Amino acid sequence: QVQLVESGGGLVQTGGSLRLSCAGSPRTFSSYAMGWFRQAPGKEREFVAAISWSGGREYYTDSVKGRFTISRDNPKNTVYLQMNSLKPEDTAVYYCAASNQQNSDYAPESTLEYDYWGQGTQVTVSS
Repeated sequence: QVQLVESGGGLVQTGGSLRLSCAGSPRTFSSYAMGWFRQAPGKEREFVAAISWSGGREYYTDSVKGRFTISRDNPKNTVYLQMNSLKPEDTAVYYCAASNQQNSDYAPESTLEYDYWGQGTQVTVSS
């Protein structure tokens, strides 16, 4: 069973920063692209960022470009989401997910292409 565990969420003021971490079982990282998604109350889960399993390609939704950075440390089986210049509209539960990919330089943006999900971590940005 593949397990993903997120951490690093919390309460922060507008303009502040947080770094989310997602630790996975070793099997998760051998050929899995990793993604971060978020879900605000009453809204659908949406794509935030993704990284190929080689680490060579990164993808971001437009609203976080220039503010968020995704990275991964394969020997540590961990993926990170550095979030800077946070805004109240970033408030949501953030989920990491793993997608089994043959292409080492591709990561999907659709929830439908992800095979495993973490339990989520709450991020709240106060105005």
